[in-house]
Amino acid sequence: MTAIGTQHEYGAHPIVLPPAASTAQDGLDIAPALRLGLYRRLEELRQFETRAYDLFMQQLVKGTSHLSLGMEAISAGFGAAMRKDDYTFATYRGHAHTLSRGVPMAPVLAELLGRQNGLMGGKGGSMHLTSVEHGVLGSYAIIGAHLCVANGAAWSAQVRGSGQVTVCFFGDGTTNIGAFHEALNYAAVFSLPVVFVCENNLYMEYTSIADITAVPSPAADRAASYGLPAIKIDGNDVDVVYRTAADALELARSGGGPSLIEAVTYRHGGHSRADPGKYRPAGEVEAWLAYDPLTNYRARLTRLGVADSELDGIRADVARAVDEATEEAKNGRLPDVESAFTDVWADGGSQWRN
Repeated sequence: MTAIGTQHEYGAHPIVLPPAASTAQDGLDIAPALRLGLYRRLEELRQFETRAYDLFMQQLVKGTSHLSLGMEAISAGFGAAMRKDDYTFATYRGHAHTLSRGVPMAPVLAELLGRQNGLMGGKGGSMHLTSVEHGVLGSYAIIGAHLCVANGAAWSAQVRGSGQVTVCFFGDGTTNIGAFHEALNYAAVFSLPVVFVCENNLYMEYTSIADITAVPSPAADRAASYGLPAIKIDGNDVDVVYRTAADALELARSGGGPSLIEAVTYRHGGHSRADPGKYRPAGEVEAWLAYDPLTNYRARLTRLGVADSELDGIRADVARAVDEATEEAKNGRLPDVESAFTDVWADGGSQWRN
């Protein structure tokens, strides 16, 4: 895909506008049932993250949180394309990736609230979601830390001949971290079954990625250094993401080695709930808010003949599910003090074995 939008000078860095709305991706190569499933997932992720924000503002979420509002199409598209036994590695912005692998909403919400019925017993919180059962091998708060770990999971699958593929998500800022280059080089040399996905939301925390990166596309422009094709896509179009994901997963599964995908997107809010995001130019924010992945996808389904009543029904179903998950999470108990001494070492205890 060519460069997203048009750049205009604005203060210290150019603002980046989203692509113009297009009907080019309305093709019928994606089954109607799958498209409805993608729409449902987008609704789930949007409504879940909105509820997480509300609970944070009520001071019920313990610690901070990093939301994927506006970025939902990436996790939804990959989640639909992945095999159940594939592996996901995510960053601290991992709620959507966890849910897109099939983890129920209630234990994730309960984890954010620090309750015993949370996904990790209330001990991991927003930034450390993990569910081995669903192939979610962790959300990592250290920038770039998980890329080399993802290679390890991919290498394990390669050695076992299991056909599993590892998908590793990271932000644009990670592309300037040494582990990014080490992981890409290693994966390419050993032809590992891993797909690296850069969620380029244009900002590395509070700084425009364009201000401190030597190339316009922080991931795609570096792919050639590792013998990989430059793949840059519209990360706000769930159909584009799904198609790209399916191709990359098939390549990796068939022994074709890794892929590096740069999915351009935009977070609706700040870096975290403690960040008002006022460093972003108003014209840029307004343009990307208008290029909303959920609104655009609903419009596509309507063009393809899906009745508004059916889409409204899905939205209402999801709203009920979020309400039920919220009540289940709130009703969970706070962890006992004794739980601080469990799950510390591999044997489940707090004493190191000699």
